[in-house]
Amino acid sequence: MITLKIKQSKTGPIINRHPWVFSQAFTSIPDNLPPGTPVKLVNESGGYLASGYFNSYSQITVRIWGCEEHEAVDKDFFVKRISRAYEIRRKYVESDETDSYRLLNGENDLLPGLIVDKYNDYLVVQCHTSGIEYWKDGIVAALIETMKPAGIFERSDVPSRKIENLEDQAGLLYGNIPDLITIKENGFEFLVDVKQGQKTGFYLDQRDKRKALLKYAKDKSVLNCFSYTGGFSVYALAGGAQRVVGVDTSSPALELARENIKLNKLDAGKCEFICEDVKKYLRNASGEGFNLIVLDPPAFIKDRRKKQEGLVGYKGINEAALRILPEDGILVTCSCSAHLSLQDFRYLLVESGGRTKKSLRFLETYTHGIDHAELAPFTEGEYLKCFFVMG
Repeated sequence: MITLKIKQSKTGPIINRHPWVFSQAFTSIPDNLPPGTPVKLVNESGGYLASGYFNSYSQITVRIWGCEEHEAVDKDFFVKRISRAYEIRRKYVESDETDSYRLLNGENDLLPGLIVDKYNDYLVVQCHTSGIEYWKDGIVAALIETMKPAGIFERSDVPSRKIENLEDQAGLLYGNIPDLITIKENGFEFLVDVKQGQKTGFYLDQRDKRKALLKYAKDKSVLNCFSYTGGFSVYALAGGAQRVVGVDTSSPALELARENIKLNKLDAGKCEFICEDVKKYLRNASGEGFNLIVLDPPAFIKDRRKKQEGLVGYKGINEAALRILPEDGILVTCSCSAHLSLQDFRYLLVESGGRTKKSLRFLETYTHGIDHAELAPFTEGEYLKCFFVMG
């Protein structure tokens, strides 16, 4: 294990368990360290601080994955972390009604750059960094030993890999994976395409928000924008909605949405799916009579440099939705942009309320779920926020 020395003035975040160490924090870095190299971090007096893996010579140089000085990096190392993460999910998420969730949430589960989602008896793996990709074989072996899945599929095809100069990787890593997996969530069933679907196939991080929607849906006319495979639409119908319209630009996603309505034995006659750009649909929906609108868009702010452009997008869809929402109508609005804080998102909605002459009331606020728990110092990992708003 390579030892790297940290400048005394830069030890604070490491002592406070922040998982990223930037290049300027080091007194020096040896040449030609390959990504994934295990490293031990010490202060200028040689005192142990933390352990991690070397990732890059630019910006985030080391990603921390432990604070035990003599911990060896082997299969047991990964088994230990997977087992601890699974125990949290098993206790607080998994039940007879829910069999699918995020098993490993990167830095927050002390495996920086690694995402693993569990769909019923199957796992989907994403490696976001070159350093964690180096350990992929060991991680897969540990997942097989710990979780005993029927199959493991890789979906390392995320944009962040380009920053790491990594090519996209997608394919079977172990066992077998059906074209569609049936999962359970809060007693409902959904078909998930982990091979071709968005992200790893399903938006597991919205589980608690979908459940919260149930109590607002009775007798409502619901518009589900960016509906994907119909998660919010299923819950709206199950909650007693009179009518549900889902809008998305993906035809394959909408086909799965229709199947998910049937799978849950809901009244398909009350549900319509429209393949169209949401912004265009909202501009022409003033006479549709929706009194519950769900906005669950993709991240409009991909990086800090495009924040203003993304804010325009968020303001546009929220104002368009508020303009067609009647008095005492409900808006469920989400953002998954890490570069938009909860407070900034709230202020954006305040401004949107002013421009649409609506006195908005915040009924409920949601962020991450239990399976997406966040390390306290890792504010960079905050991304999801959701407001239930009365217009």
